[in-house]
Parts: sequence; structure tokens; C-alpha cells
Amino acid sequence: MHEAVTSSRIRCKIQSMEIQFAVAKINKYAVSESGDTLEVVERPTGGISVVLADGQTSGRGAKAVSMMVVRKVISLIAEGVRDGAAARAASDALFTDKAGKVTCTLNIASVDMHSKTIVLTRNNPAPMYICRGDIIEANSEESISLGTSRNVRPIITELNIEPGLTIVIFSDGISHAGERRGEPMDVRHTIRSVMEDQDPTPQELADALLAQAVRLDDNRPADDVSVLVLRVLSRRGDDVRRMTVRLPINA
Repeated sequence: MHEAVTSSRIRCKIQSMEIQFAVAKINKYAVSESGDTLEVVERPTGGISVVLADGQTSGRGAKAVSMMVVRKVISLIAEGVRDGAAARAASDALFTDKAGKVTCTLNIASVDMHSKTIVLTRNNPAPMYICRGDIIEANSEESISLGTSRNVRPIITELNIEPGLTIVIFSDGISHAGERRGEPMDVRHTIRSVMEDQDPTPQELADALLAQAVRLDDNRPADDVSVLVLRVLSRRGDDVRRMTVRLPINA
């Protein structure tokens, strides 16, 4: 096996609700290092932010780019800088470092305990999906990757925290899955089919989307794939925040 799958779950409590994040990742086939980087940072005013970056192309060079972007973003968020400003600063830093020749997509999903909202920041041509009950909306407003020029601005979406809200964010490995065989992935349909058949946990939904993308690429992913799912659920159990990570290691 050349692929490496990573999954993680994060829980955060707000009043009578509980917010769960889940991630599923896999490398491009026969590439040992993923160009996608994902990190979690606690916000100084409460809450957490999950930052996902996808460096141009794949492999070690792409990884270096995505790590540079993520490090810049999480350091600024930790200092209290707003997500949009952190994204713009990371873009300017990448543009300066690479002279505009290398790009990187960026998504930030933040649970802001101060505003009691979920703030979504997107510099990514790939859409994200916002699900409320039977309604699945694609947030597909034109968005530009970081590093293309100075003063690149992100798309900012702020949502009230409400039970049942589900947000699906992904790198372009999902968008391009199946293209080489003429069977591109229908992300909305996949989300709907999983959510109609069951009441999935965030991890189950993330895993299902990744599995469908891998299947469409004949079990040889054509690109790095990362899926991030956020769900607002009824509060369960105690007040402890929990995080688990699974990192397979090939001998």
C-alpha cells in the first residue's frame, strides 16, 4: 500500500449543543508525502479553528508550501488576528516568497465562542457544502487561491450555531476524483445519500466521501485528498473536550 489514510475527531461543547469535527485524508497514489496540511489551534477568545491548506501539485514541494501557509495562519489566529486577515497575510507571504509562481488553497473553519458563530474562510476554487436538514447548499462563490497576487481576499461565511448544521470542506482531490475515467464525483449526491441512509457521525460522513473519491480513481488517488466535516449535534455527556487521531505507518 502506498496510500496513507489519516482520520481525526474533535469535540467542542457550546451550551446544550456539541460541535464535532472529523477529518479523513489520503495521499496521492505512490506519493509518500501529502501536499495537504491540516492543523488545529485554540482561539484566544475561546473555541477552536481547523486550518486546511493544499499546496500546488503534490509531494514534498507542495507539502513545504502548505505547511508554510498553515504555520502562518495558526500563529496569527493564536495571537488574536481575525481569520480573514490571517488568510490575507499568508497569501502575501507566499506571494513574496515564491514571486507569484506557486499557489496554495486554504480553508479555515472556526468555532468562535465569543460570537457564538461558525466562521468559514475560503481561498479555494473547490466549493464547500452547508447542510441543514434536507437542504444541501454549495458555497461556490468564485474564490482565488493564495499566492496569486497581493491583497488576495478570502470568501467569509458566518453561520449561527444550530442543531443539525453540517459543513463539508475538502481539497481538490475530491473535486477531480473520477475525472480520468470520465465519471466525476457528484459530491452533493454522495452527501445526500449518506445522510439519508443514516444519521452519520462526522467521521462516517468524511470517510464515506473519501472512500467514494478513492473508488472513482480505481483505488489509486490521482491527487491528495482531504475531507473535513463539521456537525452541530445535541450535547452528549460531560464537559471534557476530546480529540483522537489515527496515523497509519507503513513499514
